[in-house]
Amino acid sequence: MYAAWWLAALRGLRRGELAGLRWTDVDLQAAELTVTQQRVHADGQVVAGPPKSFASCRVVALDEETVRVLIRHRERQEGLSAAAGSCWQNSGYVFTTAEGAPLRPDYLTGRFRWLVAASGLPPIRLHDLRHGAATLALAAHTDLKVVQAMLGHASIVLTADTYVSVLPEVAHEAARETARLVLSAASALGRGLSF
Repeated sequence: MYAAWWLAALRGLRRGELAGLRWTDVDLQAAELTVTQQRVHADGQVVAGPPKSFASCRVVALDEETVRVLIRHRERQEGLSAAAGSCWQNSGYVFTTAEGAPLRPDYLTGRFRWLVAASGLPPIRLHDLRHGAATLALAAHTDLKVVQAMLGHASIVLTADTYVSVLPEVAHEAARETARLVLSAASALGRGLSF
């Protein structure tokens, strides 16, 4: 499940998007994945359906380490397939049971909750990894519009209202950079700013 937690924590995928991710949605050569569906609970069953919103249908860029994580995950999954033999269910999903069946979204939540409790760390929810991904991206000075697209938010207002206040150091950095820009421009013109 390492790759699932990695995608949630660094690329901000939702629980249903992780459960619904298929290998046909992952292009390791292009270093991107496409969110085209999610698996959700409906009427006591798990069904595959469209993502949460139109904006949630998105292409998510992957860094080199994430590509390596997914390659290692696929290799482990191929090993499970070989070990299961004819019992393997070739579902095409990225995250599966040991027999190849797609994972239930509630399994992801329960497993994550168990791992957090076993770690002895303060409790966090699986969805908090998504919030962490946004926070990390902003701390890395990623443009807010890029963070919006990564998370699949329909409105940049939601992204801004939810995450910008989380990192006051980003606001301070923006203030310093703005002042630096003005002072550099004044200096280049040979004009000092007088007070």
